[in-house]
Amino acid sequence: MSPARDPRTARALLIAFAVVSVVHLLAIVFQVPLLRTCTKPLLMPLLAAWVWTSARPAAPKLLIPALLFGAGGDILLQVGDTGGFLAGMGSFAVGHACYVTMFVKLGALADRRRTALIAVGYLVVWATLITLLLPDLDAGMRIPMACYSLLLASTALTSGRLDWRAGVGGALFLLSDTLIATDIAHWKHLPMHSFLIMLTYIVGQYLLTIGTLRRTAGVPAPKAEAVPAV
Repeated sequence: MSPARDPRTARALLIAFAVVSVVHLLAIVFQVPLLRTCTKPLLMPLLAAWVWTSARPAAPKLLIPALLFGAGGDILLQVGDTGGFLAGMGSFAVGHACYVTMFVKLGALADRRRTALIAVGYLVVWATLITLLLPDLDAGMRIPMACYSLLLASTALTSGRLDWRAGVGGALFLLSDTLIATDIAHWKHLPMHSFLIMLTYIVGQYLLTIGTLRRTAGVPAPKAEAVPAV
């Protein structure tokens, strides 16, 4: 049996992803920095490995790169300085480019009229957030943050036009990075701020993955009159 078709290994990897996710979140709650630092880089590689070894050989080619660029972003953001943050944002941006390209290829823009209507909603959300955040950001962060957040909103939009699970995942990813942006802007934190960032990020990436796989597991590409609403 080839590694790409090994359900036992796939099950073990998915369990490992769940366990590491819980351990990482608990490390945030109980303030265990070393455990938090060690578990974060494992999250997306485990999820990507699960995709690779699961019984879904038809998984889109860009799904694993999207997850691995997310892992790169996780690692670079732990550097802690502005250069590391920008590099991490760049890695995540490439991951989002993979997601958007993949979703478009799978038919996310089939119903252009409905997509345009939802795009207006996301554009309003993006413009509102940027208008509120930019005055509190350092000058060198404003353009990168505006561009990255627009790409992130594109992921949320296209994922929602493909599958409802992926759409929820895209929205959670957007929420997670919005919370990070408020941190960079030195806004007052919500209770359990770091926990919420990672919870929405982990669940968001998982739902993006599951939604994509559900759509491609023998399901035809959506037609213009049958694309589900978000």
